[in-house]
Amino acid sequence: MGDTLETCKNCGEEFEKDFKFCPHCGQQVRDKLTVGVLFYNTISNYFSFDAKFFKSFIPLMTRPGYLAKTFIEGKRLLYLHPAQLYLFVSVVFFFLLSVLVVKDKVQNLDKSLKEATARPLLNDSLEVQAERVMDSIKIDSILKPLEEKGVEGLSQVESKVLDSLVKNRVKKDISSQSIFGYNSKKIDSLIDAGTPDDEVYRAMGMKDDAGVLTRKFYAQALKLKKKNSGEGILQYVYDAIPISLFILLPIFALILKLFFYSKGAYAHHLVFSFYFFSFLFMAFSLLMIINYFFNLPGTLDFLIIMSTFFYLFIAIRKFYMSSWFGGLIKTGVITFIYLSFVVPVAFVILLFVGILFY
Repeated sequence: MGDTLETCKNCGEEFEKDFKFCPHCGQQVRDKLTVGVLFYNTISNYFSFDAKFFKSFIPLMTRPGYLAKTFIEGKRLLYLHPAQLYLFVSVVFFFLLSVLVVKDKVQNLDKSLKEATARPLLNDSLEVQAERVMDSIKIDSILKPLEEKGVEGLSQVESKVLDSLVKNRVKKDISSQSIFGYNSKKIDSLIDAGTPDDEVYRAMGMKDDAGVLTRKFYAQALKLKKKNSGEGILQYVYDAIPISLFILLPIFALILKLFFYSKGAYAHHLVFSFYFFSFLFMAFSLLMIINYFFNLPGTLDFLIIMSTFFYLFIAIRKFYMSSWFGGLIKTGVITFIYLSFVVPVAFVILLFVGILFY
């Protein structure tokens, strides 16, 4: 009996020798390894993927909700799998984002921060005028009457000059403060003198009994101060966006589940979310490419972005069979909740993590 059976080298299951393919896993029985065999599956799978992508592209962009509805109905081989389409389009999107947008944004932020630290934070016309008054009037001419007559005995002109001197002094003290609350000039001098970081932390305001998280924050603030650059933070935030979307997308599907509780299992809403986010990535990818070459007016960019809301509305109406009015109301509420609460919280978390790991 054993002579009539063949053992599959892939799955280890037995089958009859006259089979050309394993009935358990589908691998070819006598598949000699040649250069042609090595590349055949890769090339065939690539062109199969390529064909399915182009078949999926047009309905994805022009027929909201169609692909998701078709997939749920069981037609799952004609078009690209929702998760596969999402992964492919998101890779393209973030590649374009890094090449066309992120690089320039990071460089511009780095340049702006360095320029900001190279000049006083307050440098308006009022301060310039106060400096001119100080240069044109002898301080002794103010201090002497002040000693003799007191503040109440000063003339109107002398009082105004004294007031401008005081305000100018206050402005100079404020201008030396950084956004983190420490004296920027003092910290600069400590850094230039090679002062140990622990002493610099104390000068920045950190207490000796500070916790691990607080010490980490001061360490990152000092690192940012030394480099005068936000490039690392911004780059980290951009790099973390793809990962965060793997959390944001299921949350979007969960919101859909709450609003359309009786319209299928959670997996159905997840399929819809995969296709909708694929559309968003594709639309924004095309928008980035067009803007790179033609620089569209801001109004047109805004209208294109707003059109994604109406795409979602039509997709929800067709996929969930909603009425026009009910679908519009639910689309508006879902969009408001997602953009007003979910996305901002995710952004704050990303920024916080970016600062901690900069």
